[in-house]
Amino acid sequence: MRESNRTEFKKELNERFERAVVSFLNYPGGGEILIGVNDDGEPIDVDDPDEVQRKAVDIIRNNIRPQTLGLFDVVLDKTDDKEIVRVIVSCGQQRPYYIRKKGMNEDGCFIRVGSSTQAMTEQMIENLIAKRQQLSLYTMISPRQDLTFRQLRIHYERRKVDLPENFIDSLDLRLSTGEFNYAAYLLADENGESFRVACYAGNDKSDLVEITEYGYCCIITATQSILDRMRSENRTFALKTASTRLEKERVDSRALREAIINAIVHNDYSKNVPLVEIYEDRIVVTSGGGLVPDLTEKEFFECRSMPRNRELMRVFRDVELVEQLGSGMKKILEAYDRSIFEFTPSFVAVTFPFRGSFKKPGSKSDDDRMLHDDPVLEIVEAKPTVTIPELAYLTGMSPRTISRRLKEFQEKEIMHRDGARKKGQWIIDVRPSLVAGRQNKSSRRKSK
Repeated sequence: MRESNRTEFKKELNERFERAVVSFLNYPGGGEILIGVNDDGEPIDVDDPDEVQRKAVDIIRNNIRPQTLGLFDVVLDKTDDKEIVRVIVSCGQQRPYYIRKKGMNEDGCFIRVGSSTQAMTEQMIENLIAKRQQLSLYTMISPRQDLTFRQLRIHYERRKVDLPENFIDSLDLRLSTGEFNYAAYLLADENGESFRVACYAGNDKSDLVEITEYGYCCIITATQSILDRMRSENRTFALKTASTRLEKERVDSRALREAIINAIVHNDYSKNVPLVEIYEDRIVVTSGGGLVPDLTEKEFFECRSMPRNRELMRVFRDVELVEQLGSGMKKILEAYDRSIFEFTPSFVAVTFPFRGSFKKPGSKSDDDRMLHDDPVLEIVEAKPTVTIPELAYLTGMSPRTISRRLKEFQEKEIMHRDGARKKGQWIIDVRPSLVAGRQNKSSRRKSK
């Protein structure tokens, strides 16, 4: 390991830790501070890592301004059998961040330059102040002030996480004037925001079958309802054949879950609300607002974290809907390539195409390995009474394509239908490989 513009090493927690944290808060994409690593990048162990973690959290919360809740993680890692403390810092939206006791000046503001931490100039500070995001969940006033938070308390209790008596203030749910802000509005038992799940009969929006609203309640409750719906929509089918057991789910469930949570947490609620669309051949998850300002596509795909809504990020992490900062994108990119993402100034859309073949248990979730034989024949062999709609659903093909394939198989005497349409079954007469073999032998005899 070596230090870089994204990574800094520290043998121990010292007085320069604050400067490093501030520099990453002000640096697009953020970075990591590894405590228990020497200047050569060698882990040297941390004495009392639990105490180091606690002190690091206290320093960041109490000694740095503006508020940093939701912008950092402090986790314990093991490297070469040595325990180190990893502090993950995201770039904040209310830059410039500064050391509280020094103030917003050249003595208190720092930024990352290469592998070093440097003081910001007065001009740099003024430029960041001018670019500060004016509208945020913290600064937007709630359209209602008669808010209650029973559901939020229940979600914390289920995770056995203590929600302090003064949680309204500790979660930054009030404006400086004392009124509830928009973060409080989204987390309240009742609000006017709702997320939509739309289902279409075809591959475009011409035939809307159903649209369901999930919302008007605590955003955590609404999120879990959508995730439950997606688990139902993304059902896994299993069929047993003579040689193996075949399993199939429409899309990678872990990647889909992370995309939905990311869309809700990073959505620009001043413009739009997230939308999930289910088509015949894909699921599309859309969030409003485009990429977070100052975060490039390159940094996005490098899993650099820059939360748009740090208040939501804090709560989603508390109730374990979000793990470490940036971990959601890593899970998506483990299963799919970058082509599933579409960016515009107004939205970010993630398209998950339905898988067209089965996967074998134990294979990689992102590697839908094609079976040697035709998938339609594999299914028919496992379930002779299978219907055309079932075949279409399991293979990802259209019913018309399935009908054409079945007709072709019958014409080539590979299979035939035995019995009536509803109560009959398919009989496989010969595998396609044998037909090909016979044709090759026939061709060779003719050539002789």
